Amino acid sequence: MMVFLPKPRLRSGVSLEEAILKRRSRREYRPEPLSLEELGQILWAAQGISEPEKMMRTVPSADSTYPLEIYVSVRRGGLADTPPGVYRYGPTGHSLELHLSGDVSLELYHACFDQEWVASAPVSIIVAGRPRPLTKKYGDRGLSFLFLEAGHAGQNIYLQAEALGLATVAVGLIDEQGVARILKLPRDLLPIYVFPLGRRP
Repeated sequence: MMVFLPKPRLRSGVSLEEAILKRRSRREYRPEPLSLEELGQILWAAQGISEPEKMMRTVPSADSTYPLEIYVSVRRGGLADTPPGVYRYGPTGHSLELHLSGDVSLELYHACFDQEWVASAPVSIIVAGRPRPLTKKYGDRGLSFLFLEAGHAGQNIYLQAEALGLATVAVGLIDEQGVARILKLPRDLLPIYVFPLGRRP
């Protein structure tokens, strides 16, 4: 199953300075679904294509390796007109591809050491990455580059959520093996971050 997301908007009424000023970790969410437009805008900010001719993305990457992969866990009723499941974001087509059917939000909550905001969010964005392309080129320093790139993506998620009036928080305390097992990630992918996302109370 493929879900094509609405084209991301490139302008808004919120300045970058205002988004930086107001950026906060927000751990409470209304039990309402997000729209495909809202989620798509967040995903574009995290890892979307910003220059199609060169396939450059919205975050810097060491030697343009782009080792990050973005997955979305959707609760039942968490995303408008979209069945629950785990979806993989495709930057090139700005789309979601169904990776795993069913609501795994409770299991993901336990893999995040029972942080309740993971259980209550309509969707959670999972940032994962492949260490091998970077460590092959840069040795041990490559792993640092991977985490730096995840941080760039995470800050974009925060700022875009702020600009949209949404709420999110960076969850770094996770059971990496547990998250990978629950989401049935490829063996070469390392989960790094979980970002619960929803509407503010």
